[in-house]
Amino acid sequence: MAVRDPEMVELTGPAFGVTDVTELDHDLTRQHVGEPLGERITVTGRILDRDGRPVRGQLVEIWQANASGRYAHQRDQHPAPPDPHFTGAGRCLTDDRGAYRFVTVRPGAYPWRNHGNAWRPAHIHFSLFGTAFTQRLITQMYFPGDPLFAYDPIPQSVTDDDARQRLVAAYDHDLSVPEWSLGYRWDIVLDGPAATWIEEGRR
Repeated sequence: MAVRDPEMVELTGPAFGVTDVTELDHDLTRQHVGEPLGERITVTGRILDRDGRPVRGQLVEIWQANASGRYAHQRDQHPAPPDPHFTGAGRCLTDDRGAYRFVTVRPGAYPWRNHGNAWRPAHIHFSLFGTAFTQRLITQMYFPGDPLFAYDPIPQSVTDDDARQRLVAAYDHDLSVPEWSLGYRWDIVLDGPAATWIEEGRR
């Protein structure tokens, strides 16, 4: 069975470029006048090469559904409420340690028509650029303990169990901010035997 993402709404993420990355770009909860709905989370990690060396100055983009599982995209027809205070897109540049950091809300699961009773587990799309747009790599980060992970043909198409588990972020209590957000850590390895899975045809 051919596995297809639900619609262009999930496939067409932002393409910002490397200029004018502002302080607000990494915090998806502060991009509008009001607070977005949902569970606030901090997601951080490092971008590494095959030898574990940091990839510095790397443009990292994310895009995701809101807490009810709906994208801020005109083609998303999922009958879940939109959130006027959440666009679901952010970006940052990695620091000297190759680290990135985003503040956002945990995305909701949503239905798609790939197979019977099909739901996509909560996930965040990550896009990484090299020195040009033609070097763009796209992958997805999932959350620990999600019961839908085992039913979704996209992560299950990754046949190596270790590689599949590397798509799941780790909850990190030390990253959680009291009365503010829960913390998740997720590193991305660009190549080599421990490389993070990259969507085919999305390079």
